[in-house]
Formats: sequence, structure tokens, C-alpha cells
Amino acid sequence: MNDMTKLTAKDFATDQEVRWCPGCGDYAVLKAVQRTLPEIGARPENTVFVSGIGCSSRFPYYMETYGFHTIHGRAPAVATGVKLANPQLDVWIITGDGDALSIGGNHTLHVLRRNLDCQILLFNNEIYGLTKGQYSPTSREGTRSPSTPFGSVDRPANACAFALGSGARFVARGIDVHKNLPDVLKAAHAHRGAAFVEIYQNCVVYNDDVFASFTDKARAPTAQLWLRHGEPLLFAGGTRGLALDVGTLGLKVAEVAEGDWQAAGVLRHDVRNRTLAHLLAEMPFGDFPMALGTLYDDPAPTFDSALLEQNAAVAAGKKPDLQALVSRGQSWMVEKQPRVE
Repeated sequence: MNDMTKLTAKDFATDQEVRWCPGCGDYAVLKAVQRTLPEIGARPENTVFVSGIGCSSRFPYYMETYGFHTIHGRAPAVATGVKLANPQLDVWIITGDGDALSIGGNHTLHVLRRNLDCQILLFNNEIYGLTKGQYSPTSREGTRSPSTPFGSVDRPANACAFALGSGARFVARGIDVHKNLPDVLKAAHAHRGAAFVEIYQNCVVYNDDVFASFTDKARAPTAQLWLRHGEPLLFAGGTRGLALDVGTLGLKVAEVAEGDWQAAGVLRHDVRNRTLAHLLAEMPFGDFPMALGTLYDDPAPTFDSALLEQNAAVAAGKKPDLQALVSRGQSWMVEKQPRVE
């Protein structure tokens, strides 16, 4: 394919039948990614999607790029190998709340801590959909499922708080069917390093409308706060905002009179403020709106670039000699022994 060829979403769609349940939020995420890739200048031959196990992990089959459908929770390990083998590749990790935060929690932590240059899309439907509806690490207390018939007593994991605690340098949230999702994906791709995006994704079969309290169109204006760097943290049509509660050193909802958000003490969003990102990620929904968009974006040197620089420095001025390498240290030659009759 000529590098100057203008691509469209269709160039990133395969001829494979998309096999998710009718109405699944994964369809919307797939379309959003396929629309976004041409807009960011991605090329199919330079793009790789790596997934683990789960409904979301069928994603690589539907992308006309390179792809690996790997094993449960281990997509970050495979993605790390891909990136180190060919640093020029654009690597995307597709995972779910169970895949990334249960069996894969350790791998998710380390790919974020190391800051591998990749995009991580975590589809969060608060349930194990592929294995028929058991509760997952993000399921809310009281969730009834085949594995918690009387209601879950676990406190759910907060995906964005986990990412921040793991050292992630980019953390964002989106909604499967929201028009702003492509913008969130573009921001993640523009970040050099591990970009973590939690996508609230509706499971129509086992956890339908679990996010309706903030995704429902009628409730969205008062229940969603879309973050923009440098702009005040306003929602509900600008009549409410988030201010600092000096008593608790946390956030509080402030009423804004006549658009004077400064008088109400409403804060401006700063994507480089890690403390603010933590506060936004951990706001208890119901008392607060759901913070969406880019919570945190503060680039740092990447694992892959640091490792490649180190290898180049170590190899500088040296001539490759495989025989010398294998002969170094404790090595010996096994001589042919005479045959004993």
C-alpha cells in the first residue's frame, strides 16, 4: 500500500463476521477505533492489536492489521515482546475488566509501571460476559450472578485508580457509544508511553444498563463531567462544578451562580496534576458526576526507548561474535570417545 494513500475506516475492517451479541457495546468501540485510525495517520502494516481472553479479546480478528489473540491476562507480556522486537510498530492492547484486573492484574501493573509505548483499551462491563455472567473485579457490591447468587460482598476495583497507582502516565475514561470516544482514543495515541483508557461498555445479556445512571441521555448532563485541560470542572450546564474541600482535602460539588465559577471556587482541570487525577478517578458516583475524558497526561521516558538506548550503548564499538559469546565462561568441548567393544 502506498504511504500516501488516503485510508478510511473500511481499510481497517476485515471480512470476518463480527461475532458479539446483538446490541453489545463492543460494536461501538470497534467502529470508533476503525474511524479513529485513519484520522491519526495509522497504517495497517504498522499497527498491531494484542488481546487476552474475553469478549473484547476477539477484537484483533476484526481489524485489518496485524494481531495476536493471546492467553488470559498475558496480553501485556506479548505486546511488550512485539514492541521491543520492532519499536516502529503501533501497539494496541485490548482487554476487559476480568482479563486485565483479575488474572492479568500483575501484567497490567507492570506494563503501566514500565511505561511501554502502547495504548491499552480496557472494556469495562463489570461482569464476566464470555463465561456466562459471573461477577468480575469491577462488579458492584450486591451484584447477583451465577458465582454470587446472593449478591457480591466484594468491594469493586477502580480501574483508573489502579492504573494511577501502578504509575501510569496517561489515564482516561470513555463510553462505548459516546461521540467523544474517538477524541479520547486520539489523545491516548498522541501520548508517548503507556496510555490507559477505561471504556464503559454495556453487556446487554448479563449486565444490561448497569451504567444507565450516567449514560442515559436524560441523565447525562448532570451525571457526566467531560474533562478538558485548562478548563473549569463544570457540569449540569455550567450550574455546578467541583471545588476543593479544604476540610477533607478532597473534592466537593459547588453551586455556580450566574456563571461565576471562580467565585464558587471551581477548579480548573490540569492533566499533569496527579493528585487531582486521583481525586477525579475515585469520586463516589451518585454524590459526584462521572469524570470522563483525559484524567492524567504527563509523559515520561518509555521502557522500550530506554532499553534500546541501553543496548545501543553497550554494543557501541563492539563486533558481533557469536562463537566468542558461547565459548566465554564455563564451557567445554565434548570429545568423541572411542567405542568400547
